[in-house]
This record gives sequence, structure tokens and C-alpha cells, in this order.
Amino acid sequence: MKNSYFLITLIVASLFLLVFVYPQGVEKTAGFLNWKLETRNWKLPPFRLGLDLLGGTHLVYEADLNQVGDLNAADAMQGVRDVVERRVNFFGVSEPVVQVSGSDRLIVELAGISDVNQAIQLIGETPFLEFKEETDGTRDILDAQSRGERLSEEPFLATGLNGRHLERAQLVFDPQTNIPQVSLQLTGEGAELFSEITRRNIGKLVAIYLDGMPISIPVVQTEIPDGSAVISGKFTPQEAKLLVTRLNSGALPVPIKLISQQTIGASLGQESLVKSLVAGVYGLIAVALFMILFYRLPGVVSVAALVVYVLIVLAFYKLIPVTLTLAGIAGFILSLGMAVDANVLIFARMREELKAGKTLTQSMEEGFKRAWLSVRDSHVTTLIGALVLYMFTTSMVKGFALTLGIGVLVSLFTATIVTRKILLLFAGQRWEKKRWMF
Repeated sequence: MKNSYFLITLIVASLFLLVFVYPQGVEKTAGFLNWKLETRNWKLPPFRLGLDLLGGTHLVYEADLNQVGDLNAADAMQGVRDVVERRVNFFGVSEPVVQVSGSDRLIVELAGISDVNQAIQLIGETPFLEFKEETDGTRDILDAQSRGERLSEEPFLATGLNGRHLERAQLVFDPQTNIPQVSLQLTGEGAELFSEITRRNIGKLVAIYLDGMPISIPVVQTEIPDGSAVISGKFTPQEAKLLVTRLNSGALPVPIKLISQQTIGASLGQESLVKSLVAGVYGLIAVALFMILFYRLPGVVSVAALVVYVLIVLAFYKLIPVTLTLAGIAGFILSLGMAVDANVLIFARMREELKAGKTLTQSMEEGFKRAWLSVRDSHVTTLIGALVLYMFTTSMVKGFALTLGIGVLVSLFTATIVTRKILLLFAGQRWEKKRWMF
């Protein structure tokens, strides 16, 4: 009786999942049956597609490594990559590809953004923060600039203290004037540098530059050893808040400039997507036929469990959400094989128990019990591989690892719970006379 209730619950849940995963198909089916059903008004989330399927923007940036300071070029480029990836993630861009190419190039691919200017703005808003100190000719240059003279000389000298030394920024207000300011807290290394800079520049100017422009040039009154600094430009509260957001999302260790931009269409990706889906459907049909012909009734049960598995996995892809690329689809199809493999192990053990003369109920229980260790170990080892790939690889491979990992976890549920509960419906004395079906 419990298994019957489980089956009814499973059917109802599967129907809800089908509507959630493929509302367009449900609506078409309802229309064919003359039922009025408009799923477009339900605001269900769509599947997210990657750059290779959806199209998007491809950008190439060049880093100015002349200002790298004590940081070596490789570490500087890694810092730029991390900051830009945090930046585009902060704005909700799904599964961006941000990778270093060569010694000073950065490639950024943003799926679903066809407006190149929008993409450039996302990356361009990542600020380059640096601190500079006064030189012997600073005052003369500033005086000349205030009179409108254009001089090529740089009034301030770089100190090596820049955005990579920033720990956090926050919006504060001057207690005397109530003017918005941006408070900076530096890292340990940054605090030491700032302490040394302020100590040797007491009574002198120290300029805070953002994206190559001085935004605050205070006079150092005393040494500041605690690594705290304040940007006190003429900000509105909104401007100060925006600057805080930009700085906290990452200040670049070195400046970058855009050298190439390209909008990528999705026509080739769409063709690849269709071919991948067709291949997946053919593969699923072939597996279903094999399972039914070779394992008979248990094969039919495994196909039903496989349908439930597909609906649950696709629902997870929408809920998380997972950005589907061709690599991600490959991970999904591979996880389908894992789901079927678990059933093969269980059914093979069941056949052995049936040949040994045990009843259907005993054979089912023993089949699941004896196959469990093999099923568990195969899924755990695959899950470990997916976890390692997700943690230590680039975005495209991460998509493969994520879809594979989700598939493996759901496969473990459907193989050991769903298949077992459905199969036990066919246990009992009246099925003993139909052992040929097993």
C-alpha cells in the first residue's frame, strides 16, 4: 500500500515537474486536446544558455604591465582575471569565460549580451586605484596646471600602493560637514606600505588616483599605521556609494585597455544544440529499447525512473540556475549513462538471485542490497572527479562538472529509491507465476 501511495505521489510530482521544465510542450498538448492553458503568464524561469549556444560578446583586453611594481607579471594577470570575473559575476552575468592569454592579454566572453557597449561598460567600470606621493616639482606643476598650462610632466610619483592592497571600502560621512566620503581599509601588506608612505611625507601631498585621475590630494598630517585612508572628493551620496561598490567588487592591480571586441551570433551554437539534443534523444531511445528487451519488466521500470530522473535534473538546472553550454550538455548525457548503469547493476544481481531459486520479493531486496556498494562507490568516485573539475578548472569545464555532479546525485536517488519503490509494486505471490517477465 505504501508503494502505491508513493507511485501516485511520484506521478503527480512528475506532472508538476514536466510543466515546470517544458511549459511550452504542455501548452501545445493542452491545445491539441482543446484545453485552455496559457503557461506564458506563469513567469516560469527559462533555461540559461552559454555563449556557444546563445551568442554574446567576446572582448580582448591588454594589461599595462609597466606599472606592475613588486608584483610579477603572472600574478598581476591572475589578479586582473580574478577581479574582472568577480565584476561580471557581481552584475549577474551567467558563467562568464574570463581567461589569461599570453603574457598580457585577457579574454572575456559574456553570454547573452549582444550589446557590445553594455559589456564594455561592465568591465570598464572596474577601477584602478593607486596612491602617489609628492616630488620636488609637484607644487610647481600643480600651480602651472591651475593656471591652465598643459604640461607633460607627471606631478606625482607612484608608490607601489594600489588596488590590490585594498581589503574593503565603505561609505562614511564627515562628522563636521556631513559630506560623504569613502573609507578604505588596507590589507596587512598595504598597511605597512601606507605607514611608510605617510611617515616620509608628513606635511606633503599624497594623491589618491582612480583610473589615472587624481580624486583626492590630502596633506599628510601624521603617520597612519593602521592601514585606514579616506577619499574625500566632492561626491554626492550616490556617487560615493557607487565608488564603494566598484572598489569592493575589485580594484585592478594594473590598468587594462580594450583592444578587440566582437559580437558572436548563436547560429552555429543553435545548430550544435539541436544536433546534441537529437543525439541525446536517439541515445535515450536506444538505451530504453535495450533495457526493455534485455531486462523486460524491470527494464520498463528503469525507463520510467529515467524519465523521472530527466525531469528532476532539468528542474535543478532551472532552479540553481545552471548555464547550459555544449560541455554542460555533455555532462548531462554522461550522467544519463550513470543512471542507467546503476539499474543494470541492480537488475543483474536480481537475475542471479532469481536463478538461485529465491522468490521475487527476496530477489528484489537482495538485488538492491548487494548492488548498493557498487552503485555507491561508482557514484562517489564520479562525484569526486566532478568536484575536482569544478574547483580547479575554467568556466567551460566547470559547466561540465556541475551538470555531471547534479546528475550523479539525482541518479543515486532515482536508482535506489524510485526504481526500488516502483519495482516492489510487482512483488508478491500473483507475480511469481510471471517470473519470465523478470
